[in-house]
Amino acid sequence: MLVVTRFVVESDASGFVERAHAALGALAACPGYLRGRLGRAFDDPAHWNIVTEWASVGAYRRALSNFDVKMHATPLLAQSLDEPSAFEVLASVAPGGELTVTASDRA
Repeated sequence: MLVVTRFVVESDASGFVERAHAALGALAACPGYLRGRLGRAFDDPAHWNIVTEWASVGAYRRALSNFDVKMHATPLLAQSLDEPSAFEVLASVAPGGELTVTASDRA
């Protein structure tokens, strides 16, 4: 499961980066967390994103109720763009590997 959260940071990028690092740290301590990244757009440095991968949507949702996540990630996530952020992975391929297609969990 992927979570793609996008932000527009017009000022105080250093403060945003510090808070994003703390958010990633809090999320990384939760069961089911696989990996996470903080990125900034090359073409417009005001645009940032945090991308995390989770074992399941349930693991991600449970992580959101974790105390450290509520303290460090939730306030930051509340400043994200209002758009869908949780995505199920339907196909993947490792470098040099073969395409793996996964059925949707949606009814």
